[in-house]
Amino acid sequence: METKWLEDFVSLAETRSFSRSAQLRHVTQPAFSRRIQSLEAWAGVDLVDRSSYPTRLTAAGATLYEQALEVLQSLHTTRAMLRGHTAPGQDVVEFAVPHTLAFTFFPAWVSALRDHFGPLKSRLIALNVHDAVTRLVEGSCDVLIAYHHPSHPYQLGAERFDMVSLGQEMLAPYAKANERGAPLFQFPGKPGQPLPYLAYADGAYLGHMVELILKDAPTAIHLDRVYETDMAEGLKAMALEGHGVAFLPQSAVQNELSAHKLVSALPPELSGMHITMEVRAYRERPHLRELLRNGTAPQRVKGVGAPSSAQTLWDYLAKC
Repeated sequence: METKWLEDFVSLAETRSFSRSAQLRHVTQPAFSRRIQSLEAWAGVDLVDRSSYPTRLTAAGATLYEQALEVLQSLHTTRAMLRGHTAPGQDVVEFAVPHTLAFTFFPAWVSALRDHFGPLKSRLIALNVHDAVTRLVEGSCDVLIAYHHPSHPYQLGAERFDMVSLGQEMLAPYAKANERGAPLFQFPGKPGQPLPYLAYADGAYLGHMVELILKDAPTAIHLDRVYETDMAEGLKAMALEGHGVAFLPQSAVQNELSAHKLVSALPPELSGMHITMEVRAYRERPHLRELLRNGTAPQRVKGVGAPSSAQTLWDYLAKC
């Protein structure tokens, strides 16, 4: 049994909606449903009454909900106590990064960072958006790197978390180039000939961004959803094989555009069909992190006078 199953179940009990909880947990609805089913298989009983709407718990589910709250609180308290006994490494910066950014933005960003900042020891934890944010909130990483758009903000208040902007990222549609260098598929498509559409799975952050683009399109767009996945790299691979059009972050397709393997799927009159996201880095304010971990004011560690690599890095980013 995984603790995230309990966290999913608590969310479902409180929202009474599979779709809403899937959004809040930043996973697709099918994946969320599978996790609830896994919890039911572990418990050996039905926890959710699926014959009613809105969703409600069975008697067994109501019992587990109360116990789950206690168990999760106890686990979080215990973890905080354990971390109080362990000083993190001073020379390794731990990053929590959503999968797409981990494959696209992060490698090039670290290379450029080392050119200016100097040597950097880092540990990358690639996760879905929800789990990456949770890592930061629970104090399990030094820095979170994530996309930001005003339509889908994270609940990371400035009173607790510092933020710096690392740049911008454009999300736009691309398709494989034919032998003449033109896209195999081009927007907007036709009612009788919709474009084969390589889509993000429901609940994916970039999927929400694509919905905004399509909603604001200046003309009717005709798409046939032929494939979906959570990850931009998966969509890119399918686009390179000529299976359809995919909305991809610019950092994910730079090499393919240079090699003329992928090209824009937009004609000149629809060139504005894209969205620009900000790439942000977040960290928990150091004094608050210490208070939350140990329940005490931060103390200078005997024999350690230099700031950690994470602090030095953040000071550098804040000045850029």
